[in-house]
Amino acid sequence: MIQEYQLRVLPEIAANEQRIKEYLIQEKGLNARDITATRILKRSIDARQRTIFVNLTVRTYLNEMPKEKEYQETVYHNVSDKPQVIVVGAGPGGLFAALRLIELGLRPVIVERGKNVRDRKKDLALIGREQTVNPESNYSFGEGGAGAYSDGKLYTRSKKRGNVDKILNVFCQHGASSSILVDAHPHIGTDKLPRVIENMRNTIIDCGGEVHFETRMDALIIENDEVKGIETNTGQTLLGPVILATGHSARDVYRWLAANRVEIEAKGIAVGVRLEHPASLIDRIQYHNRNGRGKFLPAAEYSFVSQVDGRGVYSFCMCPGGFVVPAASGPRQIVVNGMSPSNRGSRWSNSGMVVELRPEDLGNEELRMMNEEWAVQQNSAADARLSDCNSQLNMMYFQEALERLCWQQGNMKQTAPAQRMADFTKKKLSYDLPESSYAPGLVSSPLHFWMPPFIADRLSKGFQQFGKYSHGFLTNEATMIGVETRTSAPVRIVRDKDTLQHVCLKGLFPCGEGAGYAGGITSAAMDGMKVAEAVIRKYQPFQ
Repeated sequence: MIQEYQLRVLPEIAANEQRIKEYLIQEKGLNARDITATRILKRSIDARQRTIFVNLTVRTYLNEMPKEKEYQETVYHNVSDKPQVIVVGAGPGGLFAALRLIELGLRPVIVERGKNVRDRKKDLALIGREQTVNPESNYSFGEGGAGAYSDGKLYTRSKKRGNVDKILNVFCQHGASSSILVDAHPHIGTDKLPRVIENMRNTIIDCGGEVHFETRMDALIIENDEVKGIETNTGQTLLGPVILATGHSARDVYRWLAANRVEIEAKGIAVGVRLEHPASLIDRIQYHNRNGRGKFLPAAEYSFVSQVDGRGVYSFCMCPGGFVVPAASGPRQIVVNGMSPSNRGSRWSNSGMVVELRPEDLGNEELRMMNEEWAVQQNSAADARLSDCNSQLNMMYFQEALERLCWQQGNMKQTAPAQRMADFTKKKLSYDLPESSYAPGLVSSPLHFWMPPFIADRLSKGFQQFGKYSHGFLTNEATMIGVETRTSAPVRIVRDKDTLQHVCLKGLFPCGEGAGYAGGITSAAMDGMKVAEAVIRKYQPFQ
């Protein structure tokens, strides 16, 4: 017999299977000898009050053992003799598109400009150790995409976009902990995710697909308004319909599309900083306890959002017990991001703190002048179009300009400009900085002075509001680290909402975060699966 119960228990009970059994015996009147096993189906933390509770959905097995696996397994057949589909990019969009293609009977051929997930790790280490950024292998480019070494959070609000449970089950099938099926905010961890990604790649290869690393798409092959394949930097020509899942930092792809008059449009982004607090401080604030989280609670999360002068100011990609990492994808730029290991055990917690920026905002005088200055520095005819506020690439150019400015403020290395949080709101220079998780190191800098006022003023007002919501959050113990710009793609590659093909080019399927249709690992994975299904509908409609 199987019974399910909704429980609301203290953290020390939720943390121990035996304590859960004892609670069921005491509160639900079950016989201890009848309980053969328990399984937690859902788990969430309610920290709204001083007494913290954990909400559990528990499946109890009475006089029988579990027969089903903790996750649902997908069957992948051999597709080595099937028609091929070219998948550009091995991030979550590309990998899940490839797996879904195999499931539905087509052969994926993945090209990835970066290295495999293990070799990529060596290049990441060089950024912190030698201040060297490999433009083809970094926190943005390589197997697993930008998410592989930037936390591995799987929480998404975009549940209408696809089957979230399917995504989580595929992760479990390839080695992720089954806890991601249980937790309200699932998280694999940047230390565990690489192995999961390797297993996905092995499934693709074992089923007859191909994966080519250090292979960059240099051009689409277009004939009579139809994409026939791609040309690569290795001299290969690969033929087939193309799923374009390049990620949000493939600026060369955006430039190629614009230069070849492929329909794209500027898209809104969010820009700001990484805000790093001591994890113990966030624990004390969020759990309403001066002693912090104790032995039974995880590192605390937070989420803030406000409207300031007509634009959203909000926290993004919160990493409890995590690290701030250098996420530049090329020389002469500083970009920061956050990640957490699976145990979320570091001494710091960080999040992106960003301001909403819309394409029309680049008509603002200060932002327009910043872009025009960038165009002069680049001495490029193509970039001279920046004066046109409606330019397809205008948001991307703004990202580049701000990242270059940040690099200059960081002593032209990967040492990041930083300022204490309260000093920033008071427009004061920070004469020293707290210890930080950011490996390349920090340089004290007046962010309030050199960041565009459109961004800095709204951030300052937002911080003051968040400090009122959450006493102790606005503090000089927290460090602002510049700049966070890669929150999403600055461009949308326009596709038909029914066929998911490009609006003008048949055979081209823009996909995931880089195409402007997702915002994180899970939503990109769901979009990858949707696009794979669209390819099947077009090329194998009767199977």
